[in-house]
Amino acid sequence: MIILGITGTNGAGKGTVVEYLVKNGFKHFSAREFITKEVLKRNMPVNRDNTSLVGNDLRRIHNPAYVIEQLFEEATQQKSNAVIESVRTTGEAEFLKSKGVLLWAVDADRRIRFERNVLRGTELDKITFEKFCEQEDRQMNPKEKFEMNLIGVIGMADTVFKNDGTKKEFEEEIAVALKTIQE
Repeated sequence: MIILGITGTNGAGKGTVVEYLVKNGFKHFSAREFITKEVLKRNMPVNRDNTSLVGNDLRRIHNPAYVIEQLFEEATQQKSNAVIESVRTTGEAEFLKSKGVLLWAVDADRRIRFERNVLRGTELDKITFEKFCEQEDRQMNPKEKFEMNLIGVIGMADTVFKNDGTKKEFEEEIAVALKTIQE
């Protein structure tokens, strides 16, 4: 059984990695979905600020790896290949790595990522470029261990993809990386 953790900047292509892996037999476990359920339980509007706030709150209350620990537990019960999407804190990355999970990271040029988010058009993506940059800067520079730390997590990745090209080119890179770990 293979379990992969996916991290990366917003709009870089984490969803493309997940989509590719699911097509190749992996079961998907999403931190965004997990946190969004909690946002809704708290009767808060679903937006990037609230998902960040609630995710950090869950990690502060329980521990810095809490969200990913819950998803890992679900994934291991499935007895099939799994992908855990949106590893956001170094505590989460440390937890996964302690369980032998490989961590893949995705990044791309900031402007390209913003444009992808606009095209994606989810409720979380309805922001200006300035707000996008402000939110991302906050996620790159945490004040507490339970807060998002994308730079730290990406630095812990076993594989880092730079996704500035086409979807086809990116999927070819994913295929090579997947074949490498399956051998």
